[in-house]
Amino acid sequence: MSRFKKEGGKKTPKINTASLPDIIFMLLFFFMVTTVMRETTLYVRTALPAATEIQQLERRSLVSFIYIGEPIQSHVFGTEPRIQLYDSFASVDDIASFIESERQATAEAERPLMTTSLRVDRDTKMGIVTDVKQELRLVNALRVNYSTLRGEVAGMN
Repeated sequence: MSRFKKEGGKKTPKINTASLPDIIFMLLFFFMVTTVMRETTLYVRTALPAATEIQQLERRSLVSFIYIGEPIQSHVFGTEPRIQLYDSFASVDDIASFIESERQATAEAERPLMTTSLRVDRDTKMGIVTDVKQELRLVNALRVNYSTLRGEVAGMN
């Protein structure tokens, strides 16, 4: 009988890293596909007015936008100014539920810092804007601002 003798100790094989770049690119592709990056689809015209004294908001995640203006498809929806919340038209009565849903989506500690930004077309009459502001007061959403563009205001020098 013969004996076989193993030379050296037991060694673990090296880990094959040839497929590591493939795995990384698959994960990258997965997160790129599943991440939502879009903003609201606008159905109203919002040619913002110009202003000279503007400030940029610090935390955009705490801002809720209400769009007011003439519908882009005026032959379908008419020419009267409309309110848009999220991706659909709404009435003044829908603002309370909109603000409440925005509050529920925000941490309780940050709720006092929430701001409602009105993106109003410069040619819109103030009647609908006043109605929206009155409804915001009723639901205690008192931090309101108007979105504008930086520029010279007509009539001011």
